[in-house]
Amino acid sequence: MNGADAIIKCLEAEEVSVVFGYPGVAICPFYNSILNSNIRTILVRTEQNAAHAASGLARITNKPGVVAVTSGPGATNVITGIATAFADSIPLVCITGQVKTEQLGCDVFQEADITGAVESFVKYSYLVKNPKDIPRIMKEAFHIANTGRKGPVLIDVPIDIQNAKLEDFEYPSEINMRTYKPTVKGNTVQIKKVIKELEKAHKPIICAGGGVILSQACTELKTFAEKHSIPIVSTMMGLGAMPTKHPMYYGMVGNNGKPYANKAMNESDLLIMVGASVSDRAVSQPGLIMKNKVLVHIDVDPAEIGKMAGPTIPLVGDARHILTDFLQEDFVADYSEWIQELNQYKEELAVKRNSNPNFVDPAAFIEKLSEAMEEDGIYVADVGQNQIWSCAYHIVKNGRFLTSGGMGTMGYSIPAAMGAKIAAPSRQVIAVCGDGSFQMSMMELATMRQHGVQAKIIVLKNNYLGMVREYQHYTYEDHYSVVDLTGSPDLEKLVSAYDMDYLRLDTMEQADQVIKAFLEDEESVLLECNIDPYDLVK
Repeated sequence: MNGADAIIKCLEAEEVSVVFGYPGVAICPFYNSILNSNIRTILVRTEQNAAHAASGLARITNKPGVVAVTSGPGATNVITGIATAFADSIPLVCITGQVKTEQLGCDVFQEADITGAVESFVKYSYLVKNPKDIPRIMKEAFHIANTGRKGPVLIDVPIDIQNAKLEDFEYPSEINMRTYKPTVKGNTVQIKKVIKELEKAHKPIICAGGGVILSQACTELKTFAEKHSIPIVSTMMGLGAMPTKHPMYYGMVGNNGKPYANKAMNESDLLIMVGASVSDRAVSQPGLIMKNKVLVHIDVDPAEIGKMAGPTIPLVGDARHILTDFLQEDFVADYSEWIQELNQYKEELAVKRNSNPNFVDPAAFIEKLSEAMEEDGIYVADVGQNQIWSCAYHIVKNGRFLTSGGMGTMGYSIPAAMGAKIAAPSRQVIAVCGDGSFQMSMMELATMRQHGVQAKIIVLKNNYLGMVREYQHYTYEDHYSVVDLTGSPDLEKLVSAYDMDYLRLDTMEQADQVIKAFLEDEESVLLECNIDPYDLVK
C-alpha cells in the first residue's frame, strides 16, 4: 500500500461514495488508486465547481462533500468554492496534490502554497509530511469538517507522500483531539433563563438561521413553535427551516427580506436568534435588534455570539440539542395578541409588484413553479436578482432551498444542483440562475451530460448583470457601467450541443403549460425565461 491507497481506504472508511475533482500530475497517484474502489469520480470542467458540487451534495446528505484537485492552478482555482463553503458553514474535505516535499518553497512548476492561501477560510488545513500520518489526518479532517460549526478542511498531499510505501494501515476507530472539543449541549442555567424570559415576554420571536438546518433541527424548531405559538422569521440561509406557508412563519429578514418580517423582529420584546449570524445582510442595523428587547443568541460557534450585537443571554451549543432541551421545559404564555398583530402586518405590508405584461414576471413565475414542484423538491438559487426573487417568492414545502448566502458566489447553482441531484437522484432538483451566473458555470452542462445528472435549469434572462444594474440605477442615477451582457450565446443552440431539451417562456400567458412541460420532462432540460431588463427585485 502507498499513501494514495491509504487515502482511498480512509475515504471508504468514511463511507464516501462520490469525489468531485480535476486531475493533474500531482494528484495522479490518488486518481490511480481510486480506480480500485467503488467510489464514484465526477470530472467537473473547472475546479471551483468541484467545491460547489461537493457543497450541494453535503447539504443534502449531511455528510462532508469531498474534492480532489491537483497542485498549483488546480488548487488555487478551488479557493473560491472553499471560501463559499466556509461562509455558509458547509462541511467539505478538500484534497490537493502538491509538488514533491523536497521541492516545497522552490517555486517549481505548479507549486502554490495552498495551505497558506486558504488559511482565512478553512476550519483547518494539513500539509502531509509522512505517509504514516494519513489515517489520523483523514479521521481528524472529517471530524473537524462535520462537527461544531461545520466547514471546509484542506489536506495538501505532496506527490512523493502519495507514492511512498506504507507498511501498516489502521484507520482510527475514535478520535480525541485535545485542542478541538466543540460545545454541543447548552448550559442548563442559560436554558432556564431563556424559558423565564419566554414566560415574561409579550412579543417573542425566533429568528432561524442556517445552523438550524445544518444541525437537522427543523422538526424540533417547528414542534417548539407550534407547542407555544411562537412566531418565526428566518435569515436567507435559514430559508426552509420552516415551511413557507406555516402559520407561525413570517418570512425572511434582512436587506432583501419581507418588510413585515423585519418589522416583527424589530418590534419584538424577546428575540431568540438560533444558528444565525448577525451579519449585515440578515440584520442591516444590529443596534435595532438590541433596542427595547431581550436578545438571546444561540450558536454552536462561541466566536459568533456577540460579534455584531451583544446578547442579553448568550447560549453556546448545537441548535438541535438546545431546542430539544427547550421542548422538555414546560411554561405557560399567551402570545395570541402578538400573533394577530403580526398577521395584520403581513397583510398591510405585503409587497405589491407592477410587472410588465410583455415579459415573464419572475415573482409570479417562481410562485407558480414552487406550487407545481414536488413536496420534497430541491430548489437551488444562484446569486443576483434571481436569488432575491427566489428568496422572496419560492415556496418551500418539505424540500430544500440552497443558495450561496455568506459569500454570494455567482455560478453556484448549476454545480450545486448537480451535487444535490447526485446525492438524491430520485428527488426533483432545479437550478435557477440569471444569464450572467449561468455563463459562469455553463461548462458543467458537459459534466451533467457525461454523468447522466438530470437536474433541471432555469435561466431568468434579462441581458444584464441585473443586481449590479439595479444598484447603479439607485446609486448612480442610471449611469450603467460594465453590466451589459450583449454577446451572450443563443441558449437553444447551446443546450442542443449538450443534448439537453430546451423550453422558452416569453410572457406569463403560457406559464402554467410551460412549467408543466418543464417539470414532467424526464431528461435534463433548460427553460429560458425572458425577463424585463428593467425589472427590480422590490
